[in-house]
Amino acid sequence: MSALKLGEELDLDLRAYELRRAGRAVRLERIPMQILLLLIERRPDLVTREQIVERVWGQSVFFETDNSINVAIRKLRLALKDDPENPRFIRTVTGMGYRFIAPLAEDGSAQPAPAAQPSSIVDVASPVALPDVPSRRRWILPAALALAGLAGAFHIWSKFPSATERPKGRVMLAVLPFENLTGDVGQDYFSDGFTEEMIMRLGAIDPQRLGIIARTSVMYYKHVPTPLDKLGSELGVQYVLEGSVRRESDRVRITAQLIYLKDQTHLWARNYDREQKDVLRVQDEIAMEIADQIEALLNGPGPPAHPASLSPQDYEAYDYYLRGRYDWNQRTPDGFQRAVESFQQALARNPGEARAYAGLSDTYTLMGTWGYAPQEEVIPKARAAALRALELDGSLAAAHTSLALINEFYDWDWQTAEDRFRKAIALDANYATAHHWYAEYLAFQGRFDEALAESERARQLDPRSLIIAADNGVILYLARRYDQAIAQFQGVLALEPNFGRAHMIIYVYAQRGQFAEAQEQVKKWLEKGGSPWLDALTAYVQGRSGNVDEARRAFSHMEESNRRWKLGPFQLRATAYLGMGLNDEALAVLEQACENHSSFLVSLRVDPIYDPLRQDPRFHELLHCVHLGP
Repeated sequence: MSALKLGEELDLDLRAYELRRAGRAVRLERIPMQILLLLIERRPDLVTREQIVERVWGQSVFFETDNSINVAIRKLRLALKDDPENPRFIRTVTGMGYRFIAPLAEDGSAQPAPAAQPSSIVDVASPVALPDVPSRRRWILPAALALAGLAGAFHIWSKFPSATERPKGRVMLAVLPFENLTGDVGQDYFSDGFTEEMIMRLGAIDPQRLGIIARTSVMYYKHVPTPLDKLGSELGVQYVLEGSVRRESDRVRITAQLIYLKDQTHLWARNYDREQKDVLRVQDEIAMEIADQIEALLNGPGPPAHPASLSPQDYEAYDYYLRGRYDWNQRTPDGFQRAVESFQQALARNPGEARAYAGLSDTYTLMGTWGYAPQEEVIPKARAAALRALELDGSLAAAHTSLALINEFYDWDWQTAEDRFRKAIALDANYATAHHWYAEYLAFQGRFDEALAESERARQLDPRSLIIAADNGVILYLARRYDQAIAQFQGVLALEPNFGRAHMIIYVYAQRGQFAEAQEQVKKWLEKGGSPWLDALTAYVQGRSGNVDEARRAFSHMEESNRRWKLGPFQLRATAYLGMGLNDEALAVLEQACENHSSFLVSLRVDPIYDPLRQDPRFHELLHCVHLGP
C-alpha cells in the first residue's frame, strides 16, 4: 500500500511523502508531515506530546518543544482545512496530546479502513514503514540555525537578514495570541492578558523604529488559523511573536518564539518555568531578550532597547487587572460592569496599581461615551481614576488618552485635549487608540488632512479594527469626501453587517441626495431591531426626501420608544427636526444640549447635517458655547 485517502478530497502518498487535495500537492513542511504520519500510525490511540517529541526530535532533545508542536499542529490543520473547535481529522485532548479521528481508506476504496493498531498505519498484512527522516540532532535548518542550551531553557540563533534584506523604515511586529494550554477556558483571560502585556512591553522598546500591532487586530487570529505569510500580508508585519501559557498550581510555564516571516526563520525562542508570583519578571525578560534581537536587526543609532523593569507587584492584584482588561475588551454593558468590579478588586489588593486605575478610567469613559450610563454619573469617576493613575505613573499613555477624551467630549477644552493626545503619543507611539481618538479630534477641528494621516497611523497599528475603519469613514464624511466615505463604510459593512457605527453611511447618502439608498439602509437596520436612534434616522431621511407624514410618524415612535430606552433626547430630536426642516425647533434643542454639556455637540463645526443652520446667529452662539467659534 502506498497511498491513503483522508476524506473525499485528500490523499496521502506515502511513497512520495506528499499530501494531495483533488490531485494537487498541498504544501506541508517536514515536521507537520511527521506528526500527521505518527497520528495516523497510532490511530485511534492518543498520541502524547512526549511521543511527538521522541518521533520528531529524538530522545536526547535539549530544547523546549511545546511551541514548535503548537506551530506544527496549526500548520497541519491549515493543510487539512480542519477546525479545532469542530475537528474532522485531529482532536486535541487538552493537556495530554492529539488523536486522529477521520476514517481512512486505502488507494481510494469506498470502504473506510479499520482502525489502526499502534504498530502500523492501517490494519493491513504488512505495516508500511514511515519515511526515514533524520532526528532533530542531525537536521540542519535552511537558515543554518545554531543551537545552544542555557539554564534548562534554549535559544535558537540565526543570522539576521542582511542589510539589503532588512525592511526599510519602521519595522512592524505582531504579538499573536498566546495559547492557553491549561485545559481550562476560564483561564483564557490569563493567556489573553499575557498577550496584551507583551504588546505593551514591546511597544515601549523603540516606538519610532518598531511598531507593534494592537491587541484588537491580533486577537482576530485566536480562533482563525492563518498561514504566517498570509497573516504577515494582512497585518503588514515582518515579524511575529507567538507562544503559549500553561498555569498549574502555583507555577506558570511560558514559551515564546520570534519568527521572521519572509522565510519563516525562527530567530529566537525560549521556555520559562517559574512560580506564578514571578510572571511579571518573565514578561520583562521576554521583552528585554526580544529587544536585543530587534536592536540587532535595526542596527542603527537609538536608545538602548531595554524597557524599564516593573517592580514586583501583588500577584492577586495583577490577576484581577488581567480579568478587568479581558472583560473591558468585550465592549458590552455586562463586560464593562465586570471590568469595573475586577479593577476595583485589583485596587483593593494593591492601591498603587496605576494600570488598574487607568483601566477603571477607560471603562467609565466608554460607558459614558457609548451611552451605557449617564455621563454625569460616570465621567467624574473616569476623571478621578485617570488622574490617580497619572499620580502613580505619569508615563501611562492610556491615562493621558482617557483624560484627553474627557477634555474633548465633556469639557470642550480643546487645547488641553490636544496637548494630552500628543503627550500620550509621545509616550507610546504604538498606542493605536491615542492615534484613533486624536484623528477624530482633528476632524472636529476641521483639520482633515492631519486627521486622515493620524487615522492611517491608527490603522497601521490596528489593521483589523472595525471602529478605526468606520471612524475613518466618519472623517471622510465630515470632510465632505462622500464617495470615499461610502466606499469606506461599505468595506466595514462587508466585514460586519451589524457594526453600528457604519450606520453613518445613511448621512452620506442623504447629503448626496441619494434618498432611496438612504431609506434602504435604514430599512436594513430596522430589520435587525428597532431603537429610538433608528427612528430618528428614519425621520431625518423621510423628511429630507419630502415624506413629511412618514417623518412625523417616525418622530412620534421615537419619543414613545425612548421612554423605555432612556437615551439622551437632544441628539435624537435635533437629528429628526433637521431632516424635517424644523430649524427653529432644532436650534432650541441644541441650546438645551449646550446647557447640559452634551457630548454630541463636538461635531457642530464640521458636520454637514448642521449646514441649514450655519447662517443663523443663534448657531454662532452655539459654536461659542462649545468653544468652536472662530
